[in-house]
Amino acid sequence: MADRIELTGLEAWGYHGVYSDEKEHGQRFLVDLVVWTDFTAAVRSDRIADTLSYVDLAREAVEVVEGPGYDLIESLAAAVADRINAREGVYAVEVTVHKPDAPIPYPFSDVRVVARRSRKAPDVRT
Repeated sequence: MADRIELTGLEAWGYHGVYSDEKEHGQRFLVDLVVWTDFTAAVRSDRIADTLSYVDLAREAVEVVEGPGYDLIESLAAAVADRINAREGVYAVEVTVHKPDAPIPYPFSDVRVVARRSRKAPDVRT
């Protein structure tokens, strides 16, 4: 299976972190999604109803980021991955959560964690 939808740099405001300031004031998070699926039906029909809408995927990821806070971005990434992976038609997902404004007292360009989830793809024979 090689079909996938990729969405990068999705921005949302969240209240995640171990420090009280992060939980009180929040900060910007960026999310990248790679979702493996099968485009066969969508290619045949050319209808959005036969594929995964990247708008819906983005909405679900943002809802998780903007939802209840987690101490760890590992937990946040896992929550997004679990939610996307539960969707019909998803075979696997990789979620990268970036925390570009993390409270690190040294110069840095990015902090990110990656969560992967997968389930067995159906036996598709054409």
